Amino acid sequence: MKLLSIEYIPGVDFEPLGIVKGTVVQTKNVGRDFMAGMKTLVGGEIVGYTEMLNEARQIATKRMVDEAKEMDADAVIGVKYGSSQVMSGAAEVIAYGTAVKYK
Repeated sequence: MKLLSIEYIPGVDFEPLGIVKGTVVQTKNVGRDFMAGMKTLVGGEIVGYTEMLNEARQIATKRMVDEAKEMDADAVIGVKYGSSQVMSGAAEVIAYGTAVKYK
């Protein structure tokens, strides 16, 4: 499945099928929290959180693609990601775009 952040596919006519999305809520774990707290003392990247958010984006993307496949889509255009804190220690990641079928 082709995933594009642009709103068109160069040289391809398509029919929009609708919005597709995938979401996941990830929580931090005690080990990551402890190491993150220690990292704030010296500065720098908090690798555990980066890995957690990368994993969450992968899960959200897969769920979006699965939804597009259910619609028999060939591609998803205008793909965007968002995130928000839903409660202390938990973040939601959403992937969304427009499913399209080639003509």
